[in-house]
Amino acid sequence: MKKNRILLTTLLSIGTLGAFAQTSRLQVIHNSADAAAAVVDVYANGILLLNDVNFRTSSPFSNVPAGVPISIAIAPGNSTSAAQAVFTTTATFTSGSTYVAVANGIVSGSGYTPATPFELSVYDMGREVASNSANTDVLVAHGSTDAGTVDVRTMGGAAPLVDDIAFGDFSSYLELPTADYVINVTTPDGMDIAGSFQAPLSTLGLGGKALVVVASGFLDPVANSNGAAFGLWVALPEGGPLVELPMNTNARLQAIHNSADAAAAAVDVYAGANLLLDNFAFRTASPFVTVPAGTPIDLGVAPSTSTSAAEAIFTKSVSLEPGKTYILVASGIVSATGYTPAPAFDLLAYDMGREMASSATNTDILVMHGCTDAPTVDLKAGTATLVDDISYGEFDEQYLELPTQDYTLALTLADGATVVNNYNAPLQTLGLAGKSLVALASGFLDPSVNSASANTFGIWVAMSEGGPLVELPLGMVNVKNVQQTNQNFSLYPNPSTGNVFVKSNEFNNADVTVYDLAGRVISKQTLNNQKIISTNAMVPGTYLIQLIEDGKTGYQRFTKN
Repeated sequence: MKKNRILLTTLLSIGTLGAFAQTSRLQVIHNSADAAAAVVDVYANGILLLNDVNFRTSSPFSNVPAGVPISIAIAPGNSTSAAQAVFTTTATFTSGSTYVAVANGIVSGSGYTPATPFELSVYDMGREVASNSANTDVLVAHGSTDAGTVDVRTMGGAAPLVDDIAFGDFSSYLELPTADYVINVTTPDGMDIAGSFQAPLSTLGLGGKALVVVASGFLDPVANSNGAAFGLWVALPEGGPLVELPMNTNARLQAIHNSADAAAAAVDVYAGANLLLDNFAFRTASPFVTVPAGTPIDLGVAPSTSTSAAEAIFTKSVSLEPGKTYILVASGIVSATGYTPAPAFDLLAYDMGREMASSATNTDILVMHGCTDAPTVDLKAGTATLVDDISYGEFDEQYLELPTQDYTLALTLADGATVVNNYNAPLQTLGLAGKSLVALASGFLDPSVNSASANTFGIWVAMSEGGPLVELPLGMVNVKNVQQTNQNFSLYPNPSTGNVFVKSNEFNNADVTVYDLAGRVISKQTLNNQKIISTNAMVPGTYLIQLIEDGKTGYQRFTKN
């Protein structure tokens, strides 16, 4: 009876293939999911090299002769000679090189769709250890006949780790910091095809190791003789049975508190009976956290003094999909009175969140409209419209993937021309390359009809690491390009040596912003009942005055003598 073993020492035996001064290193991985190749024998120059090799098994790295052709034959596991081979090829190895050879594909003449022919895929820059002891180096091999071309991504990562890899192909080695990852296999346009997988490199103590991860089995076993299901399997450098990456049952979640209602200034958030976030303040974000997925979770929002989920003032059942990354924004009004308009408090979810940017030179920004009394707006950078017609409660369809520079952003009404405010977004100055952010319209345009709230309107940014939101500072306007709107209001006296009065039937309690001719904000105030704009802080010169009220915006130039 033949011993079930995986040894390459036969190659070195004098009298079999002969003694060779030049050698290379080789690991062989059996990844053909065809039932007819469940167990195989491997012959080299007619000599039995590997005996009874099981599917999803690998040899250790071992020395093989270099510089001479070697005839490799693969035969059924009960073979008695290389004459029974179902596949043959000739290989010549280069001295000093390290090879990974993966057996993939279909031997049978029927029963498999597609019936991609059996092949031995060879990678000639293999590694037995990582390039850095703090890393784990991972070589990805695509060996699933019916999976098509795919990308490999980390959960929450925008850019693929492996881009457009097809059957039989290898990636280059991924030099990953040794941490625990969640991996998604997707179509090239980012659609998930097989769920997500845990890759616990740190937990398993794989620092300094080099691994081969193979896409293995069938996405559709029924069309493939009920063969092995698709999965990601790992070959260790010491060989042996491949190690399956377990399916991931979790999702990633960042929570952002953006309800400007004073009754929700600070809240406790529960997941079922468990306290998830304690004393969670308005304009604060959690970091991304791992949460259970696949089963409904009751999320409860309670006062910050709560002692249990039973005190929740709002409860919502959510079902998160494993492997997805969510942005969850608390928005809307809890109070029964005092706010106009008063859209109901809700937890609004976006299921394509990112924890990092699509590129190390970009900053990716997800825009969310969370101001209950603001109209539909656009967001522009110069003449380019970044976000078009976004309304309260909406997320933009996808992240803005912006080169990391300093920007001036204009928030306009839906007409794209009427500027509500300009904001500085100093992405480069703040060193935000490679980061992903969430930018939220927050607070009230008209605090006077919203319980005289101190939470005035602005654009606030949540960082992926969580913490207090960061307010975008008001930016400069291009005063030369702003058209006066004489039909809305007028100023008198103009010029003036003192305060000026507003004559208008449309503006009574407007927010007032005064700009100098360079476009800098000089002052911000609220129009009082006497419709007086204070000019005490202004030095003599010409200014642009902007009034905003109930979605209407007007501009007039004013000269102080």
